[in-house]
Formats: sequence, structure tokens, C-alpha cells
Amino acid sequence: MAPSMISSLFGRSPVKPLQNHMHAAHQCVMQLIPFFDAVLAKDWDKVSRLQKEISDLENQADKLKRELRLQLPNSLLMPVSRRDLLEVLAMQDKVANKAKDIAGLITGRKMRFPAAIAGTLKQYIQRSVDASKQACDTIDEFDELVETGFSGKELKIVETMINTLDEIEGDTDNIQIQIRAEIYKLEKELPPIDVIFIYKIIDWIGELADRAQRVGSRLELMLAR
Repeated sequence: MAPSMISSLFGRSPVKPLQNHMHAAHQCVMQLIPFFDAVLAKDWDKVSRLQKEISDLENQADKLKRELRLQLPNSLLMPVSRRDLLEVLAMQDKVANKAKDIAGLITGRKMRFPAAIAGTLKQYIQRSVDASKQACDTIDEFDELVETGFSGKELKIVETMINTLDEIEGDTDNIQIQIRAEIYKLEKELPPIDVIFIYKIIDWIGELADRAQRVGSRLELMLAR
């Protein structure tokens, strides 16, 4: 997107670095799709390689986060506060962190998932990645929001995008209920400790979508002020 008028008038805007950070976080999340494909195929060499890629991407996102925090002035010549921007940044950071946590636990334990839940699990992961993508797309509209003074047609566009993000997160809630029911039917056939960690991963995938949705919620709160 074109640089905002505010950025050209008053120096470097924090908007683009915030967008860059969200892109880095989403790159981290996207790798969960091939990662889970490798896990379900029991290709542990590929799993380890992808886990390292996810970790490296999360580290890159952390670097962008630190740079933005250090460069963000105490007062901004923008219609948003420093605190609001930092809250959005913190939620974006949690998206990347959760993706890293998921990959790290599965790799460390060489977790195996029952074939009977593979289809639902892949659908669940995809929808959580969709939530991250929608959050990323929404943040990409932030410079246009600043340019228009948080009003007009652009505001309506962003509000619609946030509503869509809420719907996607709602889908992940429904899929989580379904996959929990599928796991419950298989519990007696699985080692108890494996069941515990499978449920933990299911919870974490849901948290990933929830954190992506909260990026939109934080932006929505900013619009309301």
C-alpha cells in the first residue's frame, strides 16, 4: 500500500512496521499446514525441519517486535495512542508464539494423532490459519484507516473484515467441539498420556485462532475510541 500522508508529513509512521510484524507472525502460522501434513505422515525428519523453520520465523517476528517497541515514540502525531498500538503488537506476538509452541510440543514428543481424526484435524488447522490470514489482511488496511482519519468507506471495509474474522474464529470453536467428540470415542484405545497431550494441542490450535481474532478485537477497540 502507498505510504500514508501522515507518514510523509511527520516522519516514520509505526503503521508499516506493525503490518510487517503481523506478516511475519502469519508466515509462522502458515507453516503449520505442511508441518501437520508431515506429522500425520510420520515424516519426522521433515517435521524437525519445519519445526525449526517455524521457530526461526517466530524469532524474526520477535526481532521486528523489539525494533518497533524501541522506535515507537512516547507521543504520536496520529489518531491512535502508543498504548493502543502496543496492545495490537502484543496480540500479534502471541499469534506467532502459539504457533511455535504447537510445533515445539509435537516435535519434542513425536506426537502421533489417530488416523480417524486426521481429516477433522486438518480442517481445524486450516481454519485457524484462515483466522491468522484474516487478521493479517485486516491489519494491512490500517494505513488506509489512518489516512482517512478512521472514517468513511474504509472504516466500513475494516468493520466487515473484523466481522468475518469473528465468524472464522467461531468456525474453529465448532470444529473444536467436533474433534473433541471424535477423540472421546477413541480414548480407551489410546495411551492416557497421549490423550492428555492430544487434548492440549487441540486447545492450543483453538487458542491460535482466538489470538488472531483478538488482533481484530484490539483494532476494533481502537476504532471505537
